[in-house]
Amino acid sequence: MTPATRQEVLGLYRKVLQIAKNWQSASGQVEETMREKEYIRNEARTLFRKNKNVTDPKLIKQCIEECEARIEIGLHYNIPYPRPIHLPPMGLAHKQGRTLRHQEKLRKISKPIYLKSHDEVS
Repeated sequence: MTPATRQEVLGLYRKVLQIAKNWQSASGQVEETMREKEYIRNEARTLFRKNKNVTDPKLIKQCIEECEARIEIGLHYNIPYPRPIHLPPMGLAHKQGRTLRHQEKLRKISKPIYLKSHDEVS
């Protein structure tokens, strides 16, 4: 990892922790705010530790883009949790064979960038 990339990653981590520190839930309830703050800190800690040994520059760039996307979406919607994708559950595929594999491949490709690591952690 280059020094510039390292600084960018550390800056993102600090930014996420700062967001968690200043987070206010949409409902304004103290319990919910505390739960969401803890979720943000735990999610950041888990994902950053999981990816600490990544050395491929393309994969590092993808992780940085995912982090930035999740930050922007979370701040915009005031929801710390990843927004779900809305695809019909295998609605177009037959229950067997090549078409099902093709449908699963399309579903994987269509997953938004901010959800790439969410399924692996959750």
